[in-house]
Amino acid sequence: MAKDTNQLTKEENKMLRKMYWRSFTLYSAVTPAKQGASGFSYTIQPFIDTFYKDDPNGKAKAMKRHMAYFNTNVALFPFLSGVVASMKKENSENPDFNEESIQPVKASLMGPLAGIGDSLFWGVLRVIAASIGITLAQAGNVLAPIVFLLLFNVPVQLIRWFGGKLGYTLGNQYVSDLYKTGMINVLTKAASIVGLVMVGAMTSNMVHFDLKWNMEVAGETVFKSQEMLDQIFVGLIPLAITLLSFWLMKKKNVSVNWLIIGIIVFAILASVLGIA
Repeated sequence: MAKDTNQLTKEENKMLRKMYWRSFTLYSAVTPAKQGASGFSYTIQPFIDTFYKDDPNGKAKAMKRHMAYFNTNVALFPFLSGVVASMKKENSENPDFNEESIQPVKASLMGPLAGIGDSLFWGVLRVIAASIGITLAQAGNVLAPIVFLLLFNVPVQLIRWFGGKLGYTLGNQYVSDLYKTGMINVLTKAASIVGLVMVGAMTSNMVHFDLKWNMEVAGETVFKSQEMLDQIFVGLIPLAITLLSFWLMKKKNVSVNWLIIGIIVFAILASVLGIA
């Protein structure tokens, strides 16, 4: 069974409280390439400082690791942070722990949690709270906005608070069990696959390029380049742009900022020249 929250040490409870309050900063410094990475790193910092206090190199690697792209639902974010914190504890105590497993597990959880959280809290709870608040407002009740805020925020904050503890206590036990049974390698592989699928889906949905170079005869279009490309491979150019960007970052150490600037300039030129 998972470790009961009452069995957490005083230091662990202190770190969990810090994590809860820091989690509000998840999207306080968003960038296109990192989204909430800096907020995640700041949220998990108390655990990094504690578990890696005697390992400066491990601390630096952990801080660098968590500056990778991160995006999930804010209400379920503390639960994920708790799971990652428990893996950090295992990493600091178990010399055989594979620290490379932390990032795949984190990446594989953020997508499903985002889908569940957005549907539940933004799609259901917010609508219910708003409908009650609007009904009260139409009746002339001055407490309508307060009722709306309470109906929405009280459940969210309870889930944020207890979710963080649940993620940490569950992770403590099950991460350890996964290593004892040898299932951690299976989990890491599965998490990596899910993460890659998510990145592929994001590329398909977020990167767009419609080629407008067409062949015309006597003022009539006889050959549409984009339709031809779609018959070969749907999304071929967006995929090529994504892979090129990855290659430039990975192999040529090109800064993300320079890539963003380059893509913006390319997009402007392509539009002006009528290419896309």
